[in-house]
Amino acid sequence: MYDIIILGGGPAGVTAALRARELGASVALIERGNMGGTCTNDGCVPTRVLAKAARLVRDTQQFADYGLIFDNPPQLDFAAAMRRTQQVVYQVQEKKQLLDHLNEVGIETFTHAGNTHFVNPNTVELEDGRHIHAKNFVLCVGGSARRLNLPGGELALTHSDVWRLDKLPASVVFVGGGATGCQLASIFNAFGSQVTLMEIAPRLLLTEDALVEQTVSAELVGHGITIITGIETLVRIEEHDNRKHLIYKHDGEEKTLTTDAVVLSVGWPGNIARLNLDAAGVTTERGYIKVDDYLRTSAPNIYAAGDITGKMMLVQSASAQARVAAENALLGANRKADHKLVPHGGFTDPEYGGVGLTEAQARERGNPVVAVVPYADMDRAVIDGHTVGFCKLIVDRDSKLVIGAHVVGEQAVEVVSMVAAGIAGKLTVDQVAEIEFAYPTFAAIVGLAAREIQRELGSVTVTREWRDLHQVRGAEWERKD
Repeated sequence: MYDIIILGGGPAGVTAALRARELGASVALIERGNMGGTCTNDGCVPTRVLAKAARLVRDTQQFADYGLIFDNPPQLDFAAAMRRTQQVVYQVQEKKQLLDHLNEVGIETFTHAGNTHFVNPNTVELEDGRHIHAKNFVLCVGGSARRLNLPGGELALTHSDVWRLDKLPASVVFVGGGATGCQLASIFNAFGSQVTLMEIAPRLLLTEDALVEQTVSAELVGHGITIITGIETLVRIEEHDNRKHLIYKHDGEEKTLTTDAVVLSVGWPGNIARLNLDAAGVTTERGYIKVDDYLRTSAPNIYAAGDITGKMMLVQSASAQARVAAENALLGANRKADHKLVPHGGFTDPEYGGVGLTEAQARERGNPVVAVVPYADMDRAVIDGHTVGFCKLIVDRDSKLVIGAHVVGEQAVEVVSMVAAGIAGKLTVDQVAEIEFAYPTFAAIVGLAAREIQRELGSVTVTREWRDLHQVRGAEWERKD
């Protein structure tokens, strides 16, 4: 009998297994398919590869500005781009060497065990009929793209199907305006498809700061993407003459979109169907495994982490949960999984990123100080020809602690990740303002935003005449007295 069995070989499962082994436990890890999980195999990694290709396409529009002349503009070989995504997936898998690494540290692995299921709270049955036993379990089996139950629903694709396309669709409708839908819409638009992006909510990127959504939406529209928000429901999908006809309800009327492909990005339910959780005494809720603040399920020896919990659908959060779950399972449940600080973002064009409270959340809790600095104020943005975007810094007025940052523009995800480190270190806005950011960089925009907030808070000496000018902005290299 193992001390602990981990179900799932994605970021959460591998992290949980390694942490359990660090704690001296005997560990087995069971994976239904290939190691690496959704992110490596058909999520973040291949999406980022296509985002890179899309960026290169758009970069060609700047070539002449920098003296680079091509007689023939480059053409997209879609099949080659898709092959590249698979090559990179293999390279990432090879780099990680997950199986070898796990085996080297003494973790026993079982792969391609797709039908593994519980027999009782301490036993699972493998696909080949073998039973293996453990004192504790951590379930890290992830999720999968939701398919809609509507007439003709089988005609729609999900993001997992995109990697099998053999040619670029001339037109494509993406249903779902979250991170995945927006990223894929931006990518296929850059490749040359006619793109429509649909969302039931009144706006895209519903969980992001309002200014992030407004800016990203405006840029997507500017690139030629049609955005339809506030749709009531999808009615059916029909196929005639090799084209899809998506019938939906909007403003009380049925309307039709004719397109070459429909791609759904409308949710990510947990992979619970094959686990026979009833035999283990594990309760589910809304398609996910129900856990408490310590990631413990209704069975006292079984924990869960990652997408299967329905809490935070991000790789970094899955890994953080996995460490907590493994420690609580082996050492006793005394550590809570609280996602207080999760830098995140999307590789649209332009990029967006966020960390901490949005402005609306901050104003609900108090009276924050907010500065918004446009990318056009930054020398690096002018140098690189990427002046679209902004950095919004949010600071608690009383403590002067940075409590949020939201960025749209070049390297946005990296910029907010840097701010996250400052928030974790409990830096005040005065301390951030004193950092001598390298010049010229995009990251320096954080310092400029911090110095604007200093003026608002009265942390620097400014004459009344200067204050009366109102619209005067600080220079990028300016420092306080």
